[in-house]
Amino acid sequence: MFKTSIRNKLIILLMITTILPFGTSIIITYIHTKESLKNQVVQENSNLLYQGKVNLENYINELNRLTLSLYNNADFMNFMRSANNSNNYLTIGIIKNVMQTILYAEDHIDRVHISVVKDDRVISASKRSNVVFSTKENAMKNDHFVKAKESSFGMYIEPMQKQNGNSNKGSKNVITIHRSFTNIPSNEVLAFISLEIKPDKIFELSENLYNSKTEEFYILSSEGDLIYSSNTDVSANLEKQKWIERILLSKEEKGTIEWKEDSFNGVMIYDQMAESAGGWFLVKRVPYAILYESAFNVAKINIMFGVVGLLLVIMATLFVSLKITSPIRVLLQNIQEVEAGNMNVQFESFGKDEIGILGFRFKQMIQKINDLINREYKLELENKTNQLKVLQSQINPHFLYNALQSIGTVALKNNVPQIYPLVTHLSKIMRYGMNTDEDIVPLIKEINYTKAYLLLQKERFGEQLEYSIDIDEEFMNIHVPKMILQPIIENYFKHGFDIRDGVGEIRVECKKEGADLLISVLDNGAGVTESRLEEIYQNFEEGTSIRNGEETNIGLRNVYVRLMLYYDGLATLQLKNHEGAGLLVTIRLPISVEGGENESDHS
Repeated sequence: MFKTSIRNKLIILLMITTILPFGTSIIITYIHTKESLKNQVVQENSNLLYQGKVNLENYINELNRLTLSLYNNADFMNFMRSANNSNNYLTIGIIKNVMQTILYAEDHIDRVHISVVKDDRVISASKRSNVVFSTKENAMKNDHFVKAKESSFGMYIEPMQKQNGNSNKGSKNVITIHRSFTNIPSNEVLAFISLEIKPDKIFELSENLYNSKTEEFYILSSEGDLIYSSNTDVSANLEKQKWIERILLSKEEKGTIEWKEDSFNGVMIYDQMAESAGGWFLVKRVPYAILYESAFNVAKINIMFGVVGLLLVIMATLFVSLKITSPIRVLLQNIQEVEAGNMNVQFESFGKDEIGILGFRFKQMIQKINDLINREYKLELENKTNQLKVLQSQINPHFLYNALQSIGTVALKNNVPQIYPLVTHLSKIMRYGMNTDEDIVPLIKEINYTKAYLLLQKERFGEQLEYSIDIDEEFMNIHVPKMILQPIIENYFKHGFDIRDGVGEIRVECKKEGADLLISVLDNGAGVTESRLEEIYQNFEEGTSIRNGEETNIGLRNVYVRLMLYYDGLATLQLKNHEGAGLLVTIRLPISVEGGENESDHS
């Protein structure tokens, strides 16, 4: 019993396939989540540092462009080349204008200095004073100027210091950009231009790059000086910070360093700015405690969900094994009641357990249902066929009345000679119309029938009627539903022939358009109003043919219904007023899906 019971098999299988994967998943998640999140944090911070580096480089380069723009000022260049001979008021005015332009070009520029090399003259301007001309010690003895001259970019950024070297508490902290101004195209240094910058903009950009509560951020010069520090303890004990030397000695422009010294235990992410922008290092330090805190929280969440999921799976396993098999047994009892019917389906057994028995009984029920479906399907097809026969038979009485009237009229007028061809045409029409064994015919038969009908009408109306039929020989063997043209033509004689202008005209044309056969019938009657067209289409869709107690457009509706039945909605019947006069009726039939393919064989 244990081996054949699906309940016991299900319990063992589900327990094995759920406990092992879930337990393994919990262990693997706990091991790898920490490292995965650590790498994610490092990558995110690397991207953030890169964006901060770009912003700082743009800011420094913008300041550099202010000093480089002086090379385009011819008057200023002439003053630099002969500074000791340029003391006239005009020259002084030009220099003042240059100084003021640079000073107010950027909000954070606090002071501008120009140290002329030849005569040790210093020109300075600040936002608190006018342009001042003074003398100073030889500029070439200034270490910062020497570094600017020796730099491949002619520039040196002096780290943060008190303005003018003043150590008073009230003095401002500034960062100074020194640029050597050369006598282009030679390498002769004419002067040094210094921009004292308030660090507010740099601080603002820096504060957007770290979380002040959990992370540390620093900007180091290429010489190891602190430009910006988020930790005052590090600034106060700069000589003890061995990690700075490690950053400066790194050969890569950016990277990560694991660090466990200087009271810091974590990861340092750094990125170096371009040398043309000072070559500063942007360093971000993230403690392991912060990295692992996120990782541990995620791991705990994963473990919690894993345990909950494992418990749910175990409960679901027990529920499936204990509860699902019981309804199956109840279902077997219901199937036994269905067996009272006439079912006799043979099949091979699937096994001796509950599923095998269920499959055996279920297949018996399906066999019975299939028999019922087949019978209902055949009945539906027979009903369709009968409906088609009824629709076809509705056409003949009305037509027979008109045909006999035509023959009688001709007989009275012509005293016998023309009766024979008329009777011949009539016999063809009657034979074609009353042969209900043929639902789908070659187009040639339908055209011949239409010609016979039009010849009778020609005999009736004489010179008052002209007609034409235009069809290529290649289309003659295409199969179409029987009697789809005559009702349309007859509709013209009922509603349009008597109210025409001039001779009555009707044209039948068959042509191929893409994958469809296009049959058009055009007359020169009065056409129909738009409201009447809408009413006709509505009658098509609703299947109605009675209006005010009289039959209206039964022929057109008959054609529409048969096209829908034969082609399963793939064919169309369209009525449209012609541009000149009359009504254009267009039938579109898919050539690849002939009507016979959608109709059953009732032989």
